Amino acid sequence: MTGDKILFAALFALLTAQFIKFLLAILQQRRLNFRPLLTTGGMPSSHTALTVCLTTDVGLTHGFDSTFFAMCVVFTMIVMYDAAGVRRAAGRQARVLNQIVDELSTSLHVSEERLKELLGHTPLEVFGGALYGIVVAMLFYSHFAKG
Repeated sequence: MTGDKILFAALFALLTAQFIKFLLAILQQRRLNFRPLLTTGGMPSSHTALTVCLTTDVGLTHGFDSTFFAMCVVFTMIVMYDAAGVRRAAGRQARVLNQIVDELSTSLHVSEERLKELLGHTPLEVFGGALYGIVVAMLFYSHFAKG
């Protein structure tokens, strides 16, 4: 039963982080835009929120000196590194390739299929996801510890 609560908290962090992106996009763009609900990138990092919530909840439940917690920390570090490092670099490369295609399409009539540029996160977005994941884990843990 404990595993279900931990999984539920982590999935809740993921889904609500995506919803926060949706709300922030409405505030920034002053129009309804459903894309942030289903896309990567943006504040907060929902993948980071998911893994940090999972890791925090596992630490609170099984102990911060448990093997489960250690495995979660490694998993979370990989996700956070990927979000802010590898995927962000791929997004920058996509931006450059899109510029090249734009320039070639006018002179050589090359296909204009564009690559997705917003793949990763800034360090601040990853930090925001981590902080949000910790908060969600603490709230779920304190709620389920009482009941």
